[in-house]
Amino acid sequence: MAATRRPGRNHLFVPGPTNIPDRVLRAMMVQSEDHRSVDFPSLTKPLFEDSKKVFGSTDGTIFLFPSSGTGIWESALCNTLARGDKVLSSRFGQFSHLWIDMAQRLGLDVIVQEEAWGTGANPQRIEEALRADTNHEIKAVMVVHNETATGVTSDIGAVRKAIDAAGHPALLFVDGVSSIGSLPFYADEWKVDAAIAGSQKGLMLPAGLGVACISPKGMQAAESQAGKNDRLAKVYFDYADQRKANPTGYFPYTPPLPLLYGLREALDCLFEEGLENVYHRHAVLGEATRQAVAAWGLKTCAKEPKWNSDTVTAIVVPEGVDAAKIIKHAYVRYNLALGAGLSEVAGKVFRIGHVGDLNELSLLGAIAGAEMSMLDNGIKVTPGSGVAAASSYLRENRLSKA
Repeated sequence: MAATRRPGRNHLFVPGPTNIPDRVLRAMMVQSEDHRSVDFPSLTKPLFEDSKKVFGSTDGTIFLFPSSGTGIWESALCNTLARGDKVLSSRFGQFSHLWIDMAQRLGLDVIVQEEAWGTGANPQRIEEALRADTNHEIKAVMVVHNETATGVTSDIGAVRKAIDAAGHPALLFVDGVSSIGSLPFYADEWKVDAAIAGSQKGLMLPAGLGVACISPKGMQAAESQAGKNDRLAKVYFDYADQRKANPTGYFPYTPPLPLLYGLREALDCLFEEGLENVYHRHAVLGEATRQAVAAWGLKTCAKEPKWNSDTVTAIVVPEGVDAAKIIKHAYVRYNLALGAGLSEVAGKVFRIGHVGDLNELSLLGAIAGAEMSMLDNGIKVTPGSGVAAASSYLRENRLSKA
C-alpha cells in the first residue's frame, strides 16, 4: 500500500515562493473587517511609508496591488508609457524574456539586446544604444535585476551610470521581484523610476501582492499620459485611481486584507533584523551554496563570479543528465522542492533558492538533499562533499554583521 502521509515538512528551496515566517502566518489569520472604517488607515498609511525602505527610497510613491509580479510589471508599463513608445531591454533569461513579451503585447516597440544566458545586462551596450538615439525616441530602459532562471544579478548602479553617461532622459524600470528585500537595492541612489517587487520572494509572504515604487520622474510620466489618445488602456491598474484613495489610507477597490497584515509583520521582521544584515545573510548563504557546487565538481549557470546571484544558484548538471529527474526525485524521495530549469536551460540545470526566511541549517538541509538526489541518479559527486564545503564556510562566516 502506498504511504498516505509524508512525515516531516516539505523543504521549500525554489527561488520563490519562499518560506513564510510563523509570525507572519499568524499575523494573516484575521477576521474580515470594514476596509472603509475610520480605523483602517492606521494599518495602511504606515505601509505606504515603510515599504519605501526596502526599495531604498524616501521620495518614491508606493502602490500596492492584489497581483503577482506579472501584474505589477503591467502596472508600471501601462501607466507611464504610450502605445508605440520605444523601450530598450536586455534579454538574458526567462523573466527578462517574459517582460519583453508583455511590453510587445501591450503595444510597445521593444528594442531587444540579446545577452548570453548566464550573463546579465550590458551597461556598455545600453550606453551605446542610448547615444545612438539622438532624437530620444527611447522612453525607458527595462532591466531585470535578478534573473532567477539562470542565477544572475545585473549591476543596476552601472546601468544608471550608462544612462547618465549617454545624457539620455529615458526612464529606468527595474524588475526587483527576486531581489528586493533580499539584495541591496537603492532606488533613489540609482534613480530607478519604476521598481517592482512581488510578495512571495524577499518579502516572505504568499503570492498575491504586487508592490511598485515609482520615482517623482516616473509619476510625472504617468500623469502626462492623462487624456492622450495613444495612452495604454488600464482600469484595474490605473495609478490615478490609487492616488485619489491611497493618501487617506484607502483603496479604490477591496484590498487583500490578510496580505496587508502579513506585509506589516514581514516588514517588521526585516527591520528588526536590519536590512544590511538581511543583505549580508543572503550573501553568505549564496556563497556557501557556491562552495558546495564547487566541491561537487559542478559549475553554476552564471558565467563569471560578477554575475552570481545571492538569492538563487542555478547548477549545471553533467552532459547527458536530465536535471528534471534530479528535481523530481528530490521531491518524491526526500520531500525537497528544488527549482527547475526554464526555457533555454530546461533539463540542463536545477536551482537551489536561498532567499527569504532561512538560516545555515535550513540551507544545509537543501544541499544535503540535492546531493543525495544527484547520487541516486548516477551523478558522481563525493558523498558529503557539498555539505562539508558549505558548513565549513558557514562556520567561518556569520549571518549577521553584528
